[in-house]
Amino acid sequence: MDYVIDDIDRAILASLAQDARQSLKVLSARVGLTSPSTAERVKRLEERGVIEGYGARVNLAALDYRLQALVRVRPLPGMLQKVDKLIQALPECIESDKVTGEDCFVMRLVVRSIEQLDALLDTISEYAQCNTSIVKSSPVKRRLPPI
Repeated sequence: MDYVIDDIDRAILASLAQDARQSLKVLSARVGLTSPSTAERVKRLEERGVIEGYGARVNLAALDYRLQALVRVRPLPGMLQKVDKLIQALPECIESDKVTGEDCFVMRLVVRSIEQLDALLDTISEYAQCNTSIVKSSPVKRRLPPI
């Protein structure tokens, strides 16, 4: 990436990370630029892939997803690709990372019940060993590192 991120770009990113729905006028005032200049900067950040998209933070409990589980997954020999595809196909898997160490994947599942969690893990258990932890709370929500 040959695009240099300066302090104004950082301010734009920090402000959008806090509230991506703010008006261009408000964003411009926060970063100290005119609206056209701010719009051009945002467009450049999007075109260069620094801003990958915009989204809503949804309260999962309001959708009756009351439980979250972190699952470490260790595929059985020869099952890595199969397990990778199974994880990607699980709609209840809201996040997954391929990791180093004894396990190959760590995934975050959202479920409505322990029974649903058991059913999901049963679909994988033929192909992998799973170690599951129920999330009690999330004191640090997903956030950006210092920009």
